[in-house]
Amino acid sequence: MVNKKEQDLEKDIVNNDGKAMTTNQGLKVSEDENSLRAGERGPTLLEDFHFREKMTHFDHERIPERIVHARGFGAHGEFELYEDLSEYTYADFLTDTSKKTPVFVRISTVQGSKGSPDAVRDVRGFATKFYTDQGVFDLVGNNIPVFFIQDAIKFPDLIHAVKPEPHNEMPQGGSAHDTFWDFFAQNPESTHTAMWAMSDRGIPKNIRQIEGFGVHTFRLVNKEGKAHFVKFHWKPVHGLESMVWDEAQIVCGKDIDFHRKDLYESIAKGDYPAWELGLQILPEEDEFKFDFDILDPTKIWPEDEVPVKKVGKMTLNRNVDNVFAETEQVAFHPGHIVPGLDFTNDPLLQGRLFSYTDTQISRLGGPNFHQIPINRSVAPVHNNQRDGMHQMNVHRGQTAYHKNAINNNDPHTTPQSEGGFAHYQEKIDAHKIQKRSESFKDYYSQAKLYLNSLKPHEFDHTVDGFSFELGKCEKVEVKQNAVNQLNKVDRKLAERVAENIGVEVPEVNEEVRSDKSDSQLTLEKFERPLPGHSVAIVVDGEVDEETLKAYAKTAANNKLNYAFISHKPKHITESFGITETFDTVHPVLFDSLVTLSDDTPLSKEAEFFMEQSFVHCKPLVLTETAKANLNSDKVDVTQPGVFVSNEANAIVEQFKEVRYWDREV
Repeated sequence: MVNKKEQDLEKDIVNNDGKAMTTNQGLKVSEDENSLRAGERGPTLLEDFHFREKMTHFDHERIPERIVHARGFGAHGEFELYEDLSEYTYADFLTDTSKKTPVFVRISTVQGSKGSPDAVRDVRGFATKFYTDQGVFDLVGNNIPVFFIQDAIKFPDLIHAVKPEPHNEMPQGGSAHDTFWDFFAQNPESTHTAMWAMSDRGIPKNIRQIEGFGVHTFRLVNKEGKAHFVKFHWKPVHGLESMVWDEAQIVCGKDIDFHRKDLYESIAKGDYPAWELGLQILPEEDEFKFDFDILDPTKIWPEDEVPVKKVGKMTLNRNVDNVFAETEQVAFHPGHIVPGLDFTNDPLLQGRLFSYTDTQISRLGGPNFHQIPINRSVAPVHNNQRDGMHQMNVHRGQTAYHKNAINNNDPHTTPQSEGGFAHYQEKIDAHKIQKRSESFKDYYSQAKLYLNSLKPHEFDHTVDGFSFELGKCEKVEVKQNAVNQLNKVDRKLAERVAENIGVEVPEVNEEVRSDKSDSQLTLEKFERPLPGHSVAIVVDGEVDEETLKAYAKTAANNKLNYAFISHKPKHITESFGITETFDTVHPVLFDSLVTLSDDTPLSKEAEFFMEQSFVHCKPLVLTETAKANLNSDKVDVTQPGVFVSNEANAIVEQFKEVRYWDREV
């Protein structure tokens, strides 16, 4: 099937191969090395229009970066539907299983600037643009299913608190500072999301292996006008994995582009990232059956209570041609919606419906940002909007208003029965008021539910996350207030964090008394397919080429990402050799380790790779020779996940387990 969006973008791709240089007006340029001067050593002349055009364009190459989600990377793909959902909606991309809907996805950190590292502890934005035949639908969410605030009026406060502090512009890209944790302690609605961010969810291994969530409660509406509440999920086909904090800090120094590089290279070699679209669907009559408000964006619908129905798959199969033109200029907006979908009264969602358009107008220079190729709908666009900054269309005709007689009332409206969008008719009888619903005021129960759902090592990592972040705060009052909030969720968490950061545990235990959990919240719920797993193959000393080729063949046959690493690069054949050195890579950049050696003692560099992989609980494979020559007391070959074998194909079974957390204890 022809990808309409790809065809559309092809029209705007400029290929300079074999082309003559011109000005922006198409004038061929004869000189581009020297500006026009009055004599060889004279002043530059103002009449050099080519120089002025070139310099002016350069001066304006950078547009204002996003206030949040500045650090992001995008890719193209397609969405395929598993089953007809006409029972719930008349959105065509959710009812026609024969369609492949083009998509563009941008995944980003929230806090940092465009130049900040990828592997910081943060929420990740997960925004998907569906180019449907009915128009553009933007699903603008995160990799965490809940948010820090309940009402959009507090969004500027949240971002002001979490951004670098204004008096010194530090820290960049992280929340380990006083203003964020002061916000946390004074705004208890943020407690649940903070639990997720301080857990392993806040430091994903890569962006192929994260979940995505629409966060808000939306509506599905069918042709008969029957509505259901819905939450959107993206379930990663490649599994769900995270770094440990020590790894993340090293990666930030070794390769700030680690996540975007992983996504780009995976697509480039055909190992396409994929997610299944899942829906949690509730009949309207079940709106009040739970002990939480389903419209509260700081609450999940526990999957054990409301199962996720997997309805389709999204595959990212094409990298961008130009990051600025596509990834930077893409404009998402929760208000971009299609027939068969609608909003709810979630107060955070309601505010986002205003702020996104306002932001895009400022960032992209005017109201015509929808005409930028990456933002253009594949459905025809006809309306009476005119002019404005960067208007690209040439509108013919005399009229630009509705209704009109001169042009037969065109462009005309379309009845809902023929595909026109009509808002869901919800009956509302209320007073105008500035007050939050009492049903939104339970701030701690689901934070406790999340902690109860974690495996022991995940709980320990969450303690470590809070301890590091709060430990970086300077004000004792901020630390103490934050621990006081943790004490309202879980006493054990509060005690351990308080001890680590040097503040008092509150005298009264105020923790939520509940053992309720959700089996779907632990990272352990996901299977990790072997393809895409990365292996460092350390070559220490003289190892014969046939052995290297055997490991390369095994890795390639199982679609593993691998690199041979030694003291010096070594060219073996045209497309094969030792490509990395101990100086150019670090063991934290790989998921597992193989050590090959000759009969001499292992070098300190090889042992360092083994020690780092061991302490981070990754699988290790040693040959018999490497084991015999190991002198490090930091690698215990009797521990789980350390394997001794001379067979190249042994790595396949050993690497199916991603981490051996018993070693961490």
